[in-house]
Amino acid sequence: MAQLRPILLVEDSLNDIELTLAALERSRLANPVQVARDGVEALDFLFRLGNAPDSMPGPLPVVILLDIKLPRVDGLEVLERIRAEPRTRQVPVVMLTSSREEQDLVRSYGLGVNAFVVKPVGHREFFEAIRDIGAFWAVLNEPPPTHSGSPESGAAE
Repeated sequence: MAQLRPILLVEDSLNDIELTLAALERSRLANPVQVARDGVEALDFLFRLGNAPDSMPGPLPVVILLDIKLPRVDGLEVLERIRAEPRTRQVPVVMLTSSREEQDLVRSYGLGVNAFVVKPVGHREFFEAIRDIGAFWAVLNEPPPTHSGSPESGAAE
């Protein structure tokens, strides 16, 4: 059986991390979730740089849930780096942000984001949004084949 690809959550708010993890767990997704607390940690994980917890190349995320306003390297710069690299270019990225600024929306789509979701204010709505995002990208969406010769599947079959 193929290894399940992780969901990468890039978020600096502890409250949002806890809610997101709870929603994904309740959705019964089998995919592991990797959390990066800022843009540098996300890039380390994706490109297996020196500070990554696991420096050996592993499967790319089935989806990246990316906040815009992050410390050290913001989400738009992370998205730009993801789309600039052939290995990560096709990984789905969902901007999951509290930003309602039109310039963030326009820039995100200009850089190749797959979806832009404004975080709902209420806990229940936030929870439902995360559940739906996780189910779509990890289960329903058919990812493109990888270039390594062995396709990486999103969820268990």
